Amino acid sequence: MPRRPLDESDVRIRPGRRGSRPRTKTRPEHADSEVALVTGVDRGRYTVLADAGGPDERPVTAMKARELGRERVVPGDRVDLVGDTSGAEGTLARIVRIVERTTVLRRTADDSDPVERVIVANAHQLVIVTALADPEPRTRMIDRCVVAAYDAGMDALLALTKADLADPAPLVALYEPIGVRVVVTSRGPDGIVGLDEVHRALAGRTSVLVGHSGVGKSTLVNALVPGAYRATGVVNDVTGRGRHTSSSAIALRVQVPELEGDAPTWVIDTPGVRSFGLAHVDPTRLLSAFADLAAVGEECPRGCTHTADAPDCALDEWVADAPDAEARAARAARVESFRRLLASRTGAADPEAPPVSAAPDTPTAPGA
Repeated sequence: MPRRPLDESDVRIRPGRRGSRPRTKTRPEHADSEVALVTGVDRGRYTVLADAGGPDERPVTAMKARELGRERVVPGDRVDLVGDTSGAEGTLARIVRIVERTTVLRRTADDSDPVERVIVANAHQLVIVTALADPEPRTRMIDRCVVAAYDAGMDALLALTKADLADPAPLVALYEPIGVRVVVTSRGPDGIVGLDEVHRALAGRTSVLVGHSGVGKSTLVNALVPGAYRATGVVNDVTGRGRHTSSSAIALRVQVPELEGDAPTWVIDTPGVRSFGLAHVDPTRLLSAFADLAAVGEECPRGCTHTADAPDCALDEWVADAPDAEARAARAARVESFRRLLASRTGAADPEAPPVSAAPDTPTAPGA
C-alpha cells in the first residue's frame, strides 16, 4: 500500500538546547547609557570615571559586556556604561560600547608579529621618556616610538631625564629637526628641576608616557601627580637596564589650572618596555607625517622606497636643488631624519642595540 505523503502536520521541529526562539543579531540600543572615561584596567575589571570633568564625576568599577567580544578596552577610551553606575562600593557596571576613537597607539611584540596590541586610545601626544645616562639612551628605540606616534596621528614629545649626568644638547639637535618637541629635566636637592617646562608641554592634553624601565618615568609621574605613588626602581649595575616597576597602564589627572584653560590635563603611565614592534605600521604611510617631504615625494617614480639607494628618488633631487648651501644642509638633515625613521620601521635598525657614534655633523646620544 503506497505511503501517504507527509504534510506540515506530520513535521515536528525539535527545539534547540537553548529553546526554539530564533537568534538575532540585533543588539540593544542602551539608550540609557552614560559616557565614561576609562582610567585603568586590572584583570578584567575597569576603573572608569562617569561624568568625567562634570559636576557628578565619580569613579565606577565596570566589566566588559559579552557583546563587545574580544574588542579591547584601554585607558583613554570613552565608553558607554549601563547598569549600576552609582560607583557605590560593591557595585559593578557594564561597558557596552566603545565611543569612536580619535587616535589609537599600537605596538607589536616585534616587527614580524601580526598581532597588534592597542596600548592607549584618544591621546594627543606620545611622551618618550629617556634618561641621558644610567641607563644610556637608545636612539633607535626613540625613533621607533616617534614612528608609532606619527602613524597614530599623535605628536611626539621627548622627555630627557637625568640631565645632571649628561649633556642633552646632542639629542635635542637630533630630534627637534623632525618636529619632536624636547623637554629636559634633572635631579636637584629639592626634587626635579625643569618640571615647569614639562607642565607647559602637557597642559590641556592627554599624553601617554612610554620608556624603558629605569629611565625615571615613574619618578616623573609621581612629581606631576603627587599622591600617584607609582613604584620606582633602580638600574641593574650589570645589565644597565631598569627593573619593571609599573605593571599596568593608568590614566592620572595633572593639576595645572593656570596653564590648561578649559581642557583637562591627563597623563597615562604605561609599564616599561624593552622594545617597540612596528609590524602594524605601513612604511608607505610614514612619509605623510612629514608634510614638506610628502609633497616632494609625489614626484617620485611609482613604487619608490624613498631610501638612500632608491633610484631617481625626488627627495635627493630636492636636496640638490636647494638655493644655497645653508638650505641644502637643512634639507639634507630633514631627509636623513626621515630615512632614519624609515630604517627603524623596515628593520634596518635593532631597537635593542646601543647608540652608534655618528659623524660630527650628525649628533647622536651622549656616551655612545
